[in-house]
Amino acid sequence: MKKLCPARFRVALIAGTPLLFFHQSGILTAEPAPSAISAFNSYTQAVELRLARQHRAPDTFLAHSVTSYGEPIVENLTPSRADFPGALLHHWRGTAFVAGAKAAAFELLLRDVSSWPQTFSPEVLKAAVVAQSGDRMEVWMRVRQRHVITVVTDTTCDISFGRLDPRHGYSISRSTRVAEIDSPRAGAERALDAGEEHGFLWRLNTYWSYEERDGGLYLQIESVSLSRSIPPGLGWVIRPYVESIPRESLEFTLHAASKYLRIPQGQRKL
Repeated sequence: MKKLCPARFRVALIAGTPLLFFHQSGILTAEPAPSAISAFNSYTQAVELRLARQHRAPDTFLAHSVTSYGEPIVENLTPSRADFPGALLHHWRGTAFVAGAKAAAFELLLRDVSSWPQTFSPEVLKAAVVAQSGDRMEVWMRVRQRHVITVVTDTTCDISFGRLDPRHGYSISRSTRVAEIDSPRAGAERALDAGEEHGFLWRLNTYWSYEERDGGLYLQIESVSLSRSIPPGLGWVIRPYVESIPRESLEFTLHAASKYLRIPQGQRKL
């Protein structure tokens, strides 16, 4: 048998352990405990109250901003005690500035759900409005995330939009259903039932705030998500991988939105 050198062994272990963990569906429940859901709801309610206070005035509209020449900033806001019963909380915030961009253009992007598979490719595969009434809509999305393994989920969420004035706007998205998809595009795809899901994502709330000033648009996104907890003894291997998923997804979304807004208005598809 060919032996692995210590460095290669560590790589193989780190890469393989998430696969072992996520396929041990029978060891950990695939559904979040009611107490974990309650804790998640309480946490997001506190986040939304803080955002509501921010959105009352232009001077406090964003929690943090970057200079017009600065790089995007990504912050981990996850509290030190984020382990709920059988679940993990993840809270990230990203801020970017897009020179020359307008609040109206970004609002149009947020509302034009049919354009999301193009703008947020390759993560968003499909998207559609299920129902709409005024500044509220129900949206369905199929999302693919590639890390050590590829995960495809169907997510339904309620989205609401608000404005302080034409230069300041925000949106709130709360997931109402997240289903992991087995064998996507294989002709026999199906949503995994509660006893088969791996717990990559149980809940996801996303909050956009945007402010037009300094000759451009400041974008700020916060994501709060809930995933399966880590088995005892595997935190040193699993935790960095699990925590990287919501961070990388937020970074990708912020980058894709900024990239779209940098396209000259006459060349945009919307």
